[in-house]
Amino acid sequence: MRTFRVGVIGATGYVGQCFVSLLSGHPWFQISLLMASERSAGKTYQESVEGRWQLDEPIPDKIASMRVQSSNDLDKLVNEVDFIFCAVDMKKDALIQLEESIAKLEIPVISNNSANRWTPDVPLIIPEINPDHTALIEVQRKRLNTKYGFIAVKPNCSIQSYVPPLTPLLEYGLEEVLVATYQAVSGAGKRLRDWPEMHANVIPFIGGEEDKSEREPLKVWGKLGNGHIELAEKPVISAQCYRVPVEHGHTAAVFVRFKHVISEADILDHWKQFTSEVEKANLPSAPSPMLRYFEENDRPQPRCDVMLGKGMGISIGRLRKDPIFDYKFACLSHNLIRGAAGGSILTAELLVHQGYLE
Repeated sequence: MRTFRVGVIGATGYVGQCFVSLLSGHPWFQISLLMASERSAGKTYQESVEGRWQLDEPIPDKIASMRVQSSNDLDKLVNEVDFIFCAVDMKKDALIQLEESIAKLEIPVISNNSANRWTPDVPLIIPEINPDHTALIEVQRKRLNTKYGFIAVKPNCSIQSYVPPLTPLLEYGLEEVLVATYQAVSGAGKRLRDWPEMHANVIPFIGGEEDKSEREPLKVWGKLGNGHIELAEKPVISAQCYRVPVEHGHTAAVFVRFKHVISEADILDHWKQFTSEVEKANLPSAPSPMLRYFEENDRPQPRCDVMLGKGMGISIGRLRKDPIFDYKFACLSHNLIRGAAGGSILTAELLVHQGYLE
């Protein structure tokens, strides 16, 4: 396998820092360019994150002395990178323009941002669930008039905990889903130590999360149409999203109703047997297995289970019958790794496997 030169735009933010950490030592990808706002341009990476490095592990030695470039100077990308990860914080229209401008330079963009998630020919990818949606890339290249450049995006972090466990159950006619997510403060780009308002507190609102939680799964589960994804008609999803005083890990309480009869044993067996293209291909970031069910009544817990599969696994527990719906269960994913940087890196590995990044 060749080594790919990668850039990270938005490298100094929380998710950007996670990219830097996860890419350090990656067997396929080597960071060759870091980009951020003008205030960081020209500084070493260590200088640019001084006093605001959010991760517990130190800055990778190989990255600390790299000079940060301005994200306004896109010409520096040409001949410097094979593709980029984008985790920059910008308004939607400006972000769409930025990502399309990079793609038109014949540089593929793997985006952690929400701006292009509903662009019809941009695939919204959870690699284990809808790897076939990357076929949209050829349609997108025609629109952008590119040979190599394209944009692929990762879904919202809130859906990563419950969409994977629901996917193996779709064949039973999943009709309705009620989900309540309890989301860590790192999903807001913060640490508990820096957010005193969150101590011993729960905030019952996260802007935009409930709409994303209800709609994005329908695109992930959708079918390839004529240059777009035809959204799945079922299940109907109702979501409530809460910010809770947890450092890392989004937990979901899930209630489901099926069209066809399914037993607890069937559900457990489907979770146990679930596999995917990325797992069979043994991609570097793919957890094996992706889904793990815990028999204990008090699992999963963020403190115990968030790093399952190096932060890429999905923890499930407390499956039982429900007096209103058919069944209910709890699940958990790491919002920064599976839900952000790690999920984007696995998407890039899938795109290498499929030949889109050659």
